[in-house]
Amino acid sequence: MTERQAYAGRGGPPYGMLRLGLRSGAVGRLLAVVPTPRRNPFALGYLAVVGATTTFAGLADPELVLRLQEASSSDGHNLLQHPLRALLLSGFWVAGPVWVPYLWAFALTVAPLERRVGPARAAAVFAAGHVLATLLSQGVVIVAVETGRLEPAAMDLLDIGVSYGVLASLGALAGLLRPAGRLAALALASVTIAEQISSDRDLVTGVGHPVALLTGVALWRWLRRWDGHRPRRGRAPDRAAASRPAELPRPAPAPARPY
Repeated sequence: MTERQAYAGRGGPPYGMLRLGLRSGAVGRLLAVVPTPRRNPFALGYLAVVGATTTFAGLADPELVLRLQEASSSDGHNLLQHPLRALLLSGFWVAGPVWVPYLWAFALTVAPLERRVGPARAAAVFAAGHVLATLLSQGVVIVAVETGRLEPAAMDLLDIGVSYGVLASLGALAGLLRPAGRLAALALASVTIAEQISSDRDLVTGVGHPVALLTGVALWRWLRRWDGHRPRRGRAPDRAAASRPAELPRPAPAPARPY
């Protein structure tokens, strides 16, 4: 084999060594966690939708944007009148004009969770956190209004955003980490939630954010069954046959003696 053929078999100079260098060391580990459409279709697809609505909110007429957000809000009145629409559309907007922080939030929570358990289960965690936190937080508001503890205007306060899904993803991801990483993730989430509650003093935030985080924690046992799971191809082995003892080969018959 000539030197040129040897290089061709390895991808050719300098590309073969370049690929080898990228696959090894710190660069390889970094590339392994970068979100890509193949590894993170749910996270990147959801970010694309949220980015589109954020861009639209910044460019369109403010009155039109407000009407659309009010129609998508998961506030008490919308939940009582149009529950499915409110639960679905409220998660496609961000609370504020800035989108970049949510890019980092998805990259550090939803994307790594999706890589470990797959897009379908990551989407299920995100949806469970969004739905349960919304229903419980707005349920508290509805009860408080009915009992006279809050003004009826609290039923119409705008309630949109992806924070519930992100916190649920963070809580779920913590259960798949090592003990030190799990403790750090939960501590960071708890400090963030406590700071938001103390600064905003908003009933919906005070109820919804802890519920979202605990929703992800409650799914640890289910998700651990799928952590790093890859379906095997081919026919599954026969367990019954494997448990049976192997049969010894029968001795060959003795040759007949001539008379």
